[in-house]
Amino acid sequence: MSEVTNTKDNHIGKSKSVGFKYFLCILPFIILVFLFSYFPLHGWIYAFYDYKPPRSLSQCEFVGLKWFKMLVSNPTQVKQLVQVLKNTFVMSLLGIATSILPLFFAVFLNEIKNKKFKSFVQTFTTLPNFISWVLVFSVAFALFSSNGMVNTFLHQMGCIKTPIKFLDSDSYTYLKMLLWGLWKGLGWGSIIYLASIASIDQELYEAASIDGAGRFQKILYITIPELLPTFFVMLMMAVSNFLNNGMDQYFVFQNSFNKEHIQVLDLYVYNIGMTGSSYSLATAISMLKSIVSIALLSLCNVVSKLTRGETIV
Repeated sequence: MSEVTNTKDNHIGKSKSVGFKYFLCILPFIILVFLFSYFPLHGWIYAFYDYKPPRSLSQCEFVGLKWFKMLVSNPTQVKQLVQVLKNTFVMSLLGIATSILPLFFAVFLNEIKNKKFKSFVQTFTTLPNFISWVLVFSVAFALFSSNGMVNTFLHQMGCIKTPIKFLDSDSYTYLKMLLWGLWKGLGWGSIIYLASIASIDQELYEAASIDGAGRFQKILYITIPELLPTFFVMLMMAVSNFLNNGMDQYFVFQNSFNKEHIQVLDLYVYNIGMTGSSYSLATAISMLKSIVSIALLSLCNVVSKLTRGETIV
C-alpha cells in the first residue's frame, strides 16, 4: 500500500514539475501580451480629459464624458462618423464575403500534382504577405500613376488620349482596396487550410476511389466538408474583428481625391489624433471600437457554442 502511495506521489510530483516547465516556456509570451495588449489600455484615461500635449495629464482639465457626447451631439462629427462607419462596414463585409477564396485556393493548390510547380505557386502567392504596404504602394504608383507604366503603354498603343486615374480618383475605391488586399493575403490565408487538408484521413480518399469517385467528387464530398469547421472558426474570428480593418493599407493609398470612401475607422482615429491633434477624441472613438469588438467576439462565441457545441475562446 505504501509503495502505491509513493508511486502516486512521485507521479504527481513529476506532473507538477513538467507543468511548471511548460509554464516557464510560455511565460515570455504572456509577458509580451501583457506589455503590448493590456498595459496600453491605461491610455483610455485620456478619453476623459481635455489632453493637450506636451502637458502632463494632471495639468489637463477633466471633462468626463464630453468627447463621447460630442460623437452623438455634433452634426458634423456625426455625419463624418457615419461615413467612416459605412466605409468600415463595406470593407469588412467585402472581406467576409471573400473569406471563402483562400479555402478554394488551398483546395485547388492541393490538387496540383507537380511538386515543384506547386511549391512555386505557393511561395509566389505567399510572398506578398511579407511586403510592407509602403512598398506595395510604391509598386502601384510606378504602374498605375498618371505617368506610370500602364498609362504610358496604353497611350503609346493609342488606346487612350488622357491618362486613366487609377490612384487619384474616388471611383471604385472599395473594389480597388479589396483587390489589393486579396493580392497580398490570398496565399497567406490559404496556409491554414493546406494544413487542415494534410490532416484529413487518407482512408476517406481511398474508400472514395474504390467507389469510383473522381477528383472533383472527392473535393466536393470529402475535402470541402472536412475544411468547413476550420472555415467557420476563421469566419467567426473575422466577424468578431468586424471593426478592425487595419490602417496601413488605407493610410498609404489615401489622398485628397479618395479620402471620403477610403477612410475606415482605424485610419479615422489616426487622422483625428495625429493630424487633427485631438488625442482625447481619438481615444474615445478607439475605446468604443474596442468595446464593440469585444461584444462581437462574445456574440460569435455564443453562436459557436450553439451551432458547433464548442467555443472559440
